[in-house]
Amino acid sequence: MPEKIKSKNPEQIRFIVGLGNPGNEYKNTFHNIGSLAVDYLTKENLNFRRSPKTKNFEYLRANNLIFVRPLTFMNESGIAVRQALQYFKIKPVEILIIHDDSDIELGKYKLSFGRGSAGHKGIESIIKNLKTKNFWRLRLGVKTTGQKIKAGALVLKKISAPTQKIFQKVFEEVNKNIISQNSKLA
Repeated sequence: MPEKIKSKNPEQIRFIVGLGNPGNEYKNTFHNIGSLAVDYLTKENLNFRRSPKTKNFEYLRANNLIFVRPLTFMNESGIAVRQALQYFKIKPVEILIIHDDSDIELGKYKLSFGRGSAGHKGIESIIKNLKTKNFWRLRLGVKTTGQKIKAGALVLKKISAPTQKIFQKVFEEVNKNIISQNSKLA
C-alpha cells in the first residue's frame, strides 16, 4: 500500500544524509559530494558519533537537525539510511538525501521529492531499502561542459581546486535557501 503523504513541504525535513564512499581513495571525488556538503553544512564538525547499534552510519545533531553520513559504499547506502531512520524514529518524508547528479550542470542543484533514481545506484539502494521514493533529494550538479566524460568515470574523478570553489558557493546557497530554513523548526 502506498505511503500517504500529508505534505510535500521541505520545511518538514529533520534529517540530512550526505552520500559518498568511505576511504581516502574516494575523498574529494564527485561521488562524495553529498558527504562533502554535510561537512560544509556542519562546519566540518569532527564530533560525528558512530551509530551504537550498527556501525553503518555516523551522525551529528546540530540546529534541530540530524546530519548523517553512511559508512557503507554508495551502492549500499540504503542499508545505512534505513538503519538510521529506525534508530532515530524518522519517517522517509522527513529526510533530505544530498548526492551527485551527472545530468545537472556543475554549479547548479535541484531539490526534488518522490522521484525515481535516474540510474543513481545509491538512490536505488535507498528506494529499495525504504520501500518508498517519498523522500527529499538535493541533487548537486557535477556535469562539466565541454568534456564528454562517462558518468561512471566522472563521479570517481578528484575535484580540482577551482571546482571546489564552485561547490563552496553551491553549499553556501543551499545552506541559506534550504538548510537554515529548517534549522529554525522542531
